[in-house]
Amino acid sequence: MTKVIVSNYFLKFKKHSCNNLEIEIDKQIKVILKNPNIGELKKGDLKDIRVHKFKYKAQLYLLSYEIKNNVLYLYALGSYENYYKKLKKYLF
Repeated sequence: MTKVIVSNYFLKFKKHSCNNLEIEIDKQIKVILKNPNIGELKKGDLKDIRVHKFKYKAQLYLLSYEIKNNVLYLYALGSYENYYKKLKKYLF
């Protein structure tokens, strides 16, 4: 990857997170950069979007991203509750 583009929706969630969660999010982004195919590829409306799942303090978080032309786009981050509904609302 040569470039990472982060959405405002993603930044807003990260900004309102505790410092330790922010550090964990940064670690997960590095994991994605090392292995871009780690996330689960979605189907239907969200085709081409990948979702990487990780746990922090027993809470499951989902991080959605897409890779286009060697650029990593980070779209959304959050817990599972209404995650896909919010992601679709943001993207469409």
